[in-house]
Amino acid sequence: MTMVLTVKETIVVKRQILKWAEKQSEVICYLDSNYYQADQYSAYEALIAVGAEKELCLKRSGNAFQCLQAFAKENQEWLFGHLSYDLKNDVEALTSQNKDVLEFPELYFFVPSYLFLFNQDGTLEILSKQESPKKIWKAIKDFSSTDDNAENSMISIQQMFSKDAYMDTIHQIRQHIIDGDTYEMNFCQEFFAENVSINPVRLFDTMNQIAKAPFATYYQIKDQHLLCGSPERFLCKRGNQLISQPIKGTIKRGQSQEEDEVLKHQLRASIKDQAENVMIVDLVRNDLTKVCQTGTIQVAELFGIYGFERVYQMISTVVGELQEHKNWVDALEATFPMGSMTGAPKVISMELIEEYEKTKRGIYSGAVGYVTPNGDFDFNVVIRSLLYNRSKQYLSFQVGGAIVYDSEPEAEYEECLLKAKTMLEALGISTLDRTTSSVH
Repeated sequence: MTMVLTVKETIVVKRQILKWAEKQSEVICYLDSNYYQADQYSAYEALIAVGAEKELCLKRSGNAFQCLQAFAKENQEWLFGHLSYDLKNDVEALTSQNKDVLEFPELYFFVPSYLFLFNQDGTLEILSKQESPKKIWKAIKDFSSTDDNAENSMISIQQMFSKDAYMDTIHQIRQHIIDGDTYEMNFCQEFFAENVSINPVRLFDTMNQIAKAPFATYYQIKDQHLLCGSPERFLCKRGNQLISQPIKGTIKRGQSQEEDEVLKHQLRASIKDQAENVMIVDLVRNDLTKVCQTGTIQVAELFGIYGFERVYQMISTVVGELQEHKNWVDALEATFPMGSMTGAPKVISMELIEEYEKTKRGIYSGAVGYVTPNGDFDFNVVIRSLLYNRSKQYLSFQVGGAIVYDSEPEAEYEECLLKAKTMLEALGISTLDRTTSSVH
């Protein structure tokens, strides 16, 4: 079943389907481009996958990518799911010992029972093996949400690092750089709240209206919820072309068009941000050599400046042609975790991340996305996200940045708060206590 929708109708229908989906299943993957016009590689305006006909769920693994290869071979159809950051332990001789309260699976993929494809030409396709599209559409139109007025509980945010502890850690990481252990390391800190009751769909809707991110995601696996406002693509495949778009370099938006232009120029001219960006571009190019045809890897764009609702980002684009005998699982395994969330060199940076961070990353700085029946795919980088474990009533978000030799601890801390702004605004929190911490 296919129908044509206007932009205004599409925005309403997306939200209506998500509210309906919440009552149908505890497995949902909603991917929203939010009409972001600057993304030339996006194939859909939005996709909403509901219910799991088949699933691959690995809570802890040592052979995740082998299992995913088998699942992909058995199910050459639409697939949705995620890769946890801690799959690093499958691709390298690494471990994860830090605390994990959220408890997302390390890897989860599913074949959806219902699939809604919002095409870029304004058409909506409804696919299902269980019921007729007309019956599904009627159920959605007739659906009336009963908990629209459900309020989120009062939320008190705590920090794993005090500001002083965070800044001291930056000094320690810089010493590793001075000693030559690493050139660049992505360091993140967690903000969290306990005994929290929220309406995840409603909170995501609020957050999505604030951020309007091109890789926005509402993702639910039973009690685990991801509310994501990511601006970053990890990796996508179109035909035999692979595209990676690492982000390194962030600056706030201005209060006027004139101030915007000044800030854009400031970011574009920043030697520090260029250095961060080019190191990750080189890392991505190196990762892609494992699965791309020799001589096909190119930097399609270096230091592109892209505007979002709250910030400007420096984004580079690296492309390559996938080798004929490689598939989408090979491509993900070769490039995961993404360099923008690790550092360079990659392995030592991940060892230092484990040493200095206090929280297991889990799905944060992992990837969520879809795979088509012909093996094309698109996966985001899970950043700018709220994470929620409903049974434990634990709400969390992490923010961080690339630490290099030129990093100033105060500036890095302020950048973290800038990246946290969307999540805090969605939660109705205007300021954070920057001096206290609570580690438990």
